[in-house]
Amino acid sequence: MKKFFEAFINVWKIEELKNRILVTLGLLLVYRFGAHVTLPGVDATKLNSLTDQAQEGIGWLIDVFTGGAFSQASIFALGIMPYISASIVVQLMGIAIPYLQKLQKEGESGRKKINQITRWLTILITLVQGPGYIYNLYRTLPGDAFLLPSDSFPFLFSSVVILTTGTIFAMWLGEKITDKGIGNGISLLILVGIIARMPQAFIQEFGTVVTNNNGGPLVLVLEIVAWLLVIVTCILLIMAVRKIPVQYARRTASGEFERDAIDGNRQWIPLKLNASGVMPIIFAQAIMFIPAALAGLSESDTAQTITAQFQNVFGLAYNLVFALLIIIFTYFYTAITVPTNKMADDLKRSGGFIPGVRPGVETGDYLDRIMSLITFPGSLFLAIIAVLPAIAVSFGIQSQWALFYGGTSLLIMVGVAIDTIQQINSYLLNRHYDGLMKSGKNRKAVA
Repeated sequence: MKKFFEAFINVWKIEELKNRILVTLGLLLVYRFGAHVTLPGVDATKLNSLTDQAQEGIGWLIDVFTGGAFSQASIFALGIMPYISASIVVQLMGIAIPYLQKLQKEGESGRKKINQITRWLTILITLVQGPGYIYNLYRTLPGDAFLLPSDSFPFLFSSVVILTTGTIFAMWLGEKITDKGIGNGISLLILVGIIARMPQAFIQEFGTVVTNNNGGPLVLVLEIVAWLLVIVTCILLIMAVRKIPVQYARRTASGEFERDAIDGNRQWIPLKLNASGVMPIIFAQAIMFIPAALAGLSESDTAQTITAQFQNVFGLAYNLVFALLIIIFTYFYTAITVPTNKMADDLKRSGGFIPGVRPGVETGDYLDRIMSLITFPGSLFLAIIAVLPAIAVSFGIQSQWALFYGGTSLLIMVGVAIDTIQQINSYLLNRHYDGLMKSGKNRKAVA
């Protein structure tokens, strides 16, 4: 523990890292403040029915993803979900549209163009979701909750413009955190929303178990122990790697490589069991919002059945579809983020090779085969952890607290926390300090 506090103090000795952390905290504070600014024309004191809608099920998940802005009828009520949806669409289109495939190969300039396309698509999605959110306000809130006629065009137009502006501003905050702060900005915006709801969920569970004598303190202790075990499992899943041995050929005076002559010790390529991180969970969760939203536009019995099935986040149908989407997106996102062919080319250019495998195409195929083999158990474990809340509810755990037993909430919390700590760790190690995840005294620079 002492070493951890020493490392924490060292963080503030690095000026650039300190400034990045302060920028991150400042922008997150702005986002949290905006989540409590109610839309003009809506009485903030009469949102009880909207708050009740966000107490459980899919309403709770939407409220978590928006940091509580959904239940506050806030200017950030749509949060960054339209941006995530746009990112999913652009990445899916990148498989089939040659123009996007070309941009993906153009490096930094191509990435900037893809980001611009994603931003414009975010605006279009927000313009579609905005009226849907206002329609939900019409159905949920009492008539006297609107300071302006709720069915008037000026109210609808101004509210949609404000919601769109709020989403774009939240997206800008996330990008600024990524560029000027520490960690992935979009993921951190989701993280603060989850953390903001966690104390309330625990207090409700405490009241149910202890105050109402529904099992007593011992049951609460067992629940906390189970929760900590799930956290440890998530950490192990996210950080587990399969190491591939690599050797390097000796370079001759002419610059050629002698494949028969080994230069130095054997090294390793670490391939993550879960190379896609928490993104499959975020993508799958975004997709799961769509069926209920579309079915809710119809009054037919079939549509109502679909709506009921996909609004019950603890139901069997919901969790089966959710788990399947997670497995699919894990493979999809791993294929995007782990370019095995590029890794093979880089190895070949540097004189590296995997023992028993020919450099070049065969190495790329070998790495791709290994990634496919280790991605399956990784995606399966990810899906199991994602549906743990439904299992927790079946054991009598209160629904809001159960959503932290794995699922989207816990995986995002653990994944984003690990990613942010690793970035901080890199700064510390580059400045010859021990990292937050490594004990020891300050390192001295090597001349």
